[in-house]
Amino acid sequence: MNVNEDTDSRRLGATNKVCLYSIIATLGVLLVFALATIMVLVVQRTRRSSSRGLEQFPMGGSPCSSSLDLGHSRIRPLPWARTRVSRAVNSSKLSLVEKGICEAIKCQSPELVIREQGLYLIFCNLNFHFPNCSKSPIDLKIELLVNDRVDRQTLSTFCASETCQDETFKTLIQLHLTHLDKEDKISVTLNHPEFLNDVSLPNENVLGVLKYSDGMGAAP
Repeated sequence: MNVNEDTDSRRLGATNKVCLYSIIATLGVLLVFALATIMVLVVQRTRRSSSRGLEQFPMGGSPCSSSLDLGHSRIRPLPWARTRVSRAVNSSKLSLVEKGICEAIKCQSPELVIREQGLYLIFCNLNFHFPNCSKSPIDLKIELLVNDRVDRQTLSTFCASETCQDETFKTLIQLHLTHLDKEDKISVTLNHPEFLNDVSLPNENVLGVLKYSDGMGAAP
């Protein structure tokens, strides 16, 4: 009886861990999307204010045609994209599993292709599963690539001896603000893609990009 009780306790504990890390991963994704949404609203509000100022002080030409042009610019959506990523066969570069949301940005696996130059926020949310976390540490490297060149790199160590557990789940969020040109290609690579958790949390592994402004100066 004791053996069965111990087995049931382990199974219950493992199930609780998966549920807990699923909730944490979902909250992390929601946080990234909330930040992106706030940035979109701020930029759109700033553009509306600028448009109203220009309407009050026309620079010449037909007032009607000027108002129509400004109205068209106000409803123009900001370029942004969000796609789910997964492990690729025999490659450290993650592939785009599905098209997702692609507004004025081309989603072409395994890359996001920029169509307008400007200042962009690149965001990446990845979940990892270490099923047999031993005392030997694992160095996990995430690289955000622009045209296959490393633009941002982070290195995290897991399964260290002082924090070792039999089974470990981790979530990593990367945010990177950088200037991108037209036709620039965005992708992400892992040095250990085998630890990417695309089984129990496949929808929470995402790569995205959001245009913040037209240049390296102040926001529009």
